[in-house]
Amino acid sequence: MGLFYDVCESVKKSDTSSILPSPANIIRTAKCASGGSSSDAPVEFGSAKFYALCSLGGSLSCGVTHCAITPLDLVKCRIQVNKEKYGGMVQGFKVTVAEEGIRGLGRGWAPTFIGYSMQGLGKFGFYEMFKNVYSGMLGEENAFLWRTSIYLAASASAEFFADIFLAPMEAVKVRIQTSPTAPPTLRACAPMIYKAEGLNGFFKGLPPLWSRQIPYTMMKFTCFEKTVEALYQYVVPKPRAECSKSEQLMVTFTAGYIAGVFCAVVSHPPDTLVSKLNQDSNATIGGLIKKLGFGGLWGGLGPRIVMVGTLTALQWFIYDSFKVAMNLPRPPPPTMPESLKKKLEAK
Repeated sequence: MGLFYDVCESVKKSDTSSILPSPANIIRTAKCASGGSSSDAPVEFGSAKFYALCSLGGSLSCGVTHCAITPLDLVKCRIQVNKEKYGGMVQGFKVTVAEEGIRGLGRGWAPTFIGYSMQGLGKFGFYEMFKNVYSGMLGEENAFLWRTSIYLAASASAEFFADIFLAPMEAVKVRIQTSPTAPPTLRACAPMIYKAEGLNGFFKGLPPLWSRQIPYTMMKFTCFEKTVEALYQYVVPKPRAECSKSEQLMVTFTAGYIAGVFCAVVSHPPDTLVSKLNQDSNATIGGLIKKLGFGGLWGGLGPRIVMVGTLTALQWFIYDSFKVAMNLPRPPPPTMPESLKKKLEAK
């Protein structure tokens, strides 16, 4: 953890203005009160340093969590591409361990960690940026009224770029996990794909990846934001400002799990297509849909609900904990602006 702490402190102290443009003219900024020294002062909301640290937190949350559930992901992928052999979750684990031992459950961990670290960097960092930019474009009152649309648009925009970062390692991961002839390591499998298929081998799964991940992320962020808002309004017995940081993080975890279940269902058919496409270099999207049929597109949904629910909850928990540790602003759920209240009361 010492190395991670040093990296975080280096980012906090560095001047990141050359990395990201200043959003001061297009978004609202907010500062949290601080009772500490100036060195512990919160990072300015919407600043380049704020976005850089959000990206780092997203990279950490996605990389660590996806790597941790590699065994579940491996079994899920194998059920999708060979249901006759692997059956359900329990049978899939039994067959894998019987044929490859316990070590076989970690197959593909390296491209998983690298790929999803890169994806998390783009997903969370760009989401924070697009959300603030779109809010600034609409103005305070419209940003509140149209906040759900802002969540949807910002998350879709962020995931478009995040998937470009993810696609190469996702292709390697699925090939390692599902193809019997593929080398079992990243350093051997990636050159094999490039030699046989060129760069297209790493990006041919990008369109179905977009069709899987963009709806997934739109649901992930929007459902999370709305669930947090609802929990504080209807479930938590006191205002957010009166909740301790640990209580706030438990709300984050709960909202993340609820969002994850919806994410799994919405994005599962494209996830099956991604697995099949990266398993077979000659497969096409249309051909796979025709071959699998409606029922085949939903293979492995059970383990994926467990996987994605847990994954999403942990990602939000780690990301929010990182923001607390880095003293980043964490604005409360949106409330109606006073100016809008007066307009509605005047009617």
